[in-house]
Amino acid sequence: MPKRTKERGEIGRNAKERAAIEEQWNIRGKGKLPKRRKGKKYKYVDELARLQFELLKLQESVRIEGLRVVVLFEGRDAAGKGGVIKRIAEPLNPRYCKVVALGTPTERERGQWYYQRYVASLPARGEIVLFDRSWYNRAGVEHVMGFCTDAEYKEFLRSCPLFEDMLVRSGIYVIKYWFSVSDDEQEKRFLERIETPIKRWKLSPMDLESRERWVEYSRAKDTMLKHTDTDAARWNIVDADNKKRARLNCIAHLLSQIPYKNLTPVEVPLPPRQKASYRRPKKSSQHWVPERY
Repeated sequence: MPKRTKERGEIGRNAKERAAIEEQWNIRGKGKLPKRRKGKKYKYVDELARLQFELLKLQESVRIEGLRVVVLFEGRDAAGKGGVIKRIAEPLNPRYCKVVALGTPTERERGQWYYQRYVASLPARGEIVLFDRSWYNRAGVEHVMGFCTDAEYKEFLRSCPLFEDMLVRSGIYVIKYWFSVSDDEQEKRFLERIETPIKRWKLSPMDLESRERWVEYSRAKDTMLKHTDTDAARWNIVDADNKKRARLNCIAHLLSQIPYKNLTPVEVPLPPRQKASYRRPKKSSQHWVPERY
């Protein structure tokens, strides 16, 4: 397949998925989503739309009941974390569902208590925070690439369960996902990013070096899970070799982790337009965007 056709195909598929889901969102009055099919016979878009409606109910419960929810998404590069975060966040109100993807720590942040910059992003009452990578950077990339000392790494493995237990005891829901992708599938996705300009921004020099250190990252992941998979904050492993199934499975599992009521945003009456006298300025007096389409 020609490279340009492949690029357009990816963009087109994403656009069609979005349009199909929005068609499901546009139910009116007492309209209902398609009934769920039994077994594994399902349509991806139908299931995703159904789960996104449930996420709306979840968010309303979180908002009204003042719950605080933290969801961590970890995994190898190109495992599909960003895709599921996008599908969770897109139907929700960004005032109450926030995506946090912190960059490289500044010099000042390096001099802080390690968890300090993450604590600043924790949810207030009525909020959901989705961490696209989190404090587990220390157990993965920082340790493997030598960005922290052995003492800092060992202290993290000791203190992390205590930190998360403190969050849970304070009433915060802490839900952790590790997206597991095979060596062959990761290689396929890396090559796709290299070949597709619209995806190249996702591929950093650090990602490429992670391929050369596959075994080291595997060992670091195993050690991390051993020390931080606790009763208070379990690790939930998502088989991510199939992106679409991974998204559905992760969202369905997330919905099962937090009790929520059958709430949807209430309908509000549309008030009549103000009747005061008003004359609109001439279009020629303003700078309008040219109509090229």
